[in-house]
Amino acid sequence: MAFVARPVGALIFGHFGDRLGRKRMLVTTLLLMGGATVVVGAMPTADQIGVTAPILIVAMRIVQGIAAGGELAGAALFSTESAPTERRGFWTMFTSLGGGFSIVLANATLLAVGAGLSDEQFASFGWRIPFLASALLVVVGLYIRLKIDESPVFEAEVTVESGRGGGKSKLPFIEAWRHQPRHMLLVAGVSIMQAAFTYLGATYFANLGTGQLGLTRNTVLGAGVAGGLCWALGVVIGATASDRFGRRPVLLTATAGAVVWALLVFSLLESASAGEYLLLLCVTLLFAGLEIGPINVMLSELFDTRYRYTASAFAYNIGLVIGGAVPPLIGASMTAAYGAFSFGLFLAFLCLISLLGAIGLPETRGRDLSNVLASRRPAP
Repeated sequence: MAFVARPVGALIFGHFGDRLGRKRMLVTTLLLMGGATVVVGAMPTADQIGVTAPILIVAMRIVQGIAAGGELAGAALFSTESAPTERRGFWTMFTSLGGGFSIVLANATLLAVGAGLSDEQFASFGWRIPFLASALLVVVGLYIRLKIDESPVFEAEVTVESGRGGGKSKLPFIEAWRHQPRHMLLVAGVSIMQAAFTYLGATYFANLGTGQLGLTRNTVLGAGVAGGLCWALGVVIGATASDRFGRRPVLLTATAGAVVWALLVFSLLESASAGEYLLLLCVTLLFAGLEIGPINVMLSELFDTRYRYTASAFAYNIGLVIGGAVPPLIGASMTAAYGAFSFGLFLAFLCLISLLGAIGLPETRGRDLSNVLASRRPAP
């Protein structure tokens, strides 16, 4: 449900982000995400309030999905719109790094909490600690977001009269589909690979490690910390390389490599030792980070300012739903029925879609964000 809610959140926050400004929406998404997370941590048990407990948990997950739908693309475009042209990849990288560090922090927190608690204590109340502790991150994030200024590119756009090609769009989603439908479809396609690799690494690997491979919880959590660091390393490499060589070459390299890796990783994972499990997880998340680095800055450079938030958030989250929700959902059953290589073939097919999307996208490095549509027209 949280994944399905993401495109809805993208439409809501994208619309108002293009109408009212990026900063307001980023403050709102932070409060929604943080509030829902804290509520989950404080949720009474089913023994206390009955069936209301799971219903409320699902409701909070939907709220989190809606908030996430407007968060990442909005934060990325805010960074891109505020960065100097020649170093957009580098500065947008810091927004992207949050995904890798969230994997690190989540696994490290569970590792620390679980180290001092028995399995029974962890199941009883220990799992609540990370959720409740997230309130501190919300306070810090809110302070930072309230202090920043609105994106200069957005401010410049809304001061231009609509008749001269600027101003606020009344219906950003409709305008985006009218002017750049192909780019929206290509972004959705190219986003599938990193979503699949990220969520398989963060969830499917963990379940398989503790289940089929018989690894201890601490071993799996420790590998998750290392994997998150590799994801962040991939972001750094991908983002900085995109400033030097262009967005498109880095995307092509990452997605082409992912097609090959998808064919190998799950066959190797079936009987992996602890060390092999760590290596396979790290390489998988490294590939995801390599694509995240250039794609997050490219989201802003592809679309016109009038509907940039809506178009980038919606297209990106459609790819996220396909890549992030479907493979972990069918992975175990497909592997059990047809073997690990069949699941690798399916994952390679998804990566091939991303590769074709990368082939279809234009190079955007150095593009003038204030007038994307004009920059795409041939010179007279």
